[in-house]
Amino acid sequence: MADEEADEAPAVELGTGASVEGAPLARVASRLTWPQEKSSILNKEGDAVIRTPDGPQSLEDVLAEADETYFETRQAFVDDVLDIVGRGPVQTD
Repeated sequence: MADEEADEAPAVELGTGASVEGAPLARVASRLTWPQEKSSILNKEGDAVIRTPDGPQSLEDVLAEADETYFETRQAFVDDVLDIVGRGPVQTD
């Protein structure tokens, strides 16, 4: 009986607007193992387009502005990228 109730409505209602272009940074970072050199990240994920507050940007363009050449942890990579692109909300319009 509980299974029937669970199938009636979605747990989270999805919006009806246009989808946001680009992948979340967390998804791109999760596909990599750490530590990682910037050149290795570019070889593996450089063509990825990530969501930023200013709209989608290629990871290659973002990392071109990074001073770091070696990321010890996933969090260090994410923090560095967010310092470059900003930490605000991603625009949906």
